[in-house]
Amino acid sequence: MRLDGVRVLDLSRLLPGPYATQLLADAGADVIKIEDTDAGDYARILPPYTDAGVGAIFDAVNRGKRSVALDLKTDRGREAFLDLAAEADVVFEQFRPGVVERLGVDYEAVRTVNDDVIYCSLSGFGQDGPHADRVGHDLNYVGMAGLLDMTRADEESEPQMPGYPVGDMAGGLFAAFSVVGALLSRELGNTAGEYVDVAMTDVVASFSQAVAHDALTGGDPRPGDTELSGSLPWYDTYETADGNYVTLAALEPKFWDAFCEAVGREELADAHMTGDPAEREAVREELEALFAERTREEWEAELGDTEAMVAPVRTPAEALDSEAADARDLIDHSGTVPRVGFPAQSTAEPEEAAGAPPGHGEHTDDVLEAAGYDANRIADLREDGIIE
Repeated sequence: MRLDGVRVLDLSRLLPGPYATQLLADAGADVIKIEDTDAGDYARILPPYTDAGVGAIFDAVNRGKRSVALDLKTDRGREAFLDLAAEADVVFEQFRPGVVERLGVDYEAVRTVNDDVIYCSLSGFGQDGPHADRVGHDLNYVGMAGLLDMTRADEESEPQMPGYPVGDMAGGLFAAFSVVGALLSRELGNTAGEYVDVAMTDVVASFSQAVAHDALTGGDPRPGDTELSGSLPWYDTYETADGNYVTLAALEPKFWDAFCEAVGREELADAHMTGDPAEREAVREELEALFAERTREEWEAELGDTEAMVAPVRTPAEALDSEAADARDLIDHSGTVPRVGFPAQSTAEPEEAAGAPPGHGEHTDDVLEAAGYDANRIADLREDGIIE
């Protein structure tokens, strides 16, 4: 994946948009953060902080980008942005619908200077529809998309907030996918630039494929009562002797047979996929008692290398500081602090790691000079507070 030569103007901040453009930067794109002239992306000052005093979330999703501090609320700031947009391949924004129009940097405005630009808007609920103007964060999106309801063990339990911001990350990932798809479409000659509208709630809703048919044909999938949410004892989590947990995911008969043989419970094999509630409950009780006999690590040692479909439930710290993460080069050590890197490997990776995140406005002069601004013009803009 080599996006060398692709230039992205990134108007987003906080997590979803910067994660999307971070994926593009990790693949080699030149991502230029367009930040305001005050504090810039306020993820810079959100705790927790790295040892360098930078917000950890900002550090995590702004590696290797360049920063231009520009006041888009002024005519000259808007003019400077459009000058940069004229040479960009992608413009990416994450404001509430209507903001870029008021600023004069929306798709139609950018098209006047660059008619083959890829312009992506990422928002919570999309650019149209009944909730377009509604404010929201990740928890709102996963709630409205149906995911939060399905996090419960059963209907009597309270919804459980996912430990990771699924809506933010899924939205960012899908936006990056959409941008790359649009770039490919343009390269193939199928399109000459396009506008992409990604709603984080829509993306999370698209994750419902396993239960969508039932939901769309008169059914009502309930938490803990579907095949992938707890109704099957051979697809569930179990507590171990040390109070930790393991997962068992033996959906296919061959894996269930392998599990039963590995733990010496061949008599359970024929119960696989039984529709009898009492028999399922009996199997679950057997499995609860079985897994309680040993610790999580003991089960991992015994079953991890078999086809029993058993794996440990790890903490984030355990997952990121693991042999598997090391073997996959998942952790990026190129900056001042370790970060989770690009989650794919390729035979055509960018020549250099993304490196550290930029300082606020660190590259303003360089980027404007490359766009044809001379030193006097840049100095005038800085003196008038248009740039930082």
